[in-house]
Amino acid sequence: MKADTLKRIFPVILITVVVFACVALLNWTASITRGKIEAQKEQQVQSMLAEMFPNMSQYTFEDDIYTIYSDGDRVGYAFIAVGKGYGGDIDILVGLEDATTIKGITIIPPITETPGLGSRIAESSFTDMFRGLNIADVALSRDGGQIDAITGSTISSRAVVDAVRTEAMEKVKLLEDSEE
Repeated sequence: MKADTLKRIFPVILITVVVFACVALLNWTASITRGKIEAQKEQQVQSMLAEMFPNMSQYTFEDDIYTIYSDGDRVGYAFIAVGKGYGGDIDILVGLEDATTIKGITIIPPITETPGLGSRIAESSFTDMFRGLNIADVALSRDGGQIDAITGSTISSRAVVDAVRTEAMEKVKLLEDSEE
């Protein structure tokens, strides 16, 4: 009877040990690569900031807001907004010239939206529409705003527009509160 019970229990014990070993290896691998991945993403954001603010000499990062300086003078702000697109989260770097004006936006790769449709949110034909807009005008044209949705990709377009407007309003409020 003990041998028969052992034959039934052995596969369960073996699978449990294998699962625990796999989980431990995955956690170990994640801990090793996490720092490198975060450093690469930060380097990518720095590169995007330099492209968005060509006269940038330095920046500070506080309360999830990048404050951009050029030779000691503040020239703008930037932050990352996250929209819920058709294919998942869309990370967007948003630059502000001041408390009311969008400097520009850049979609941060990887883009998980549908290739050829939703992925077009990263093209300049879409992102350039945000440049110079008042935050209050950041809405799809069918909703009274200044942004034209990408044909066949309304969900992705709306996700970007809503994330930029909502997050910009929140960040501007934070900036105004910190200046008081």
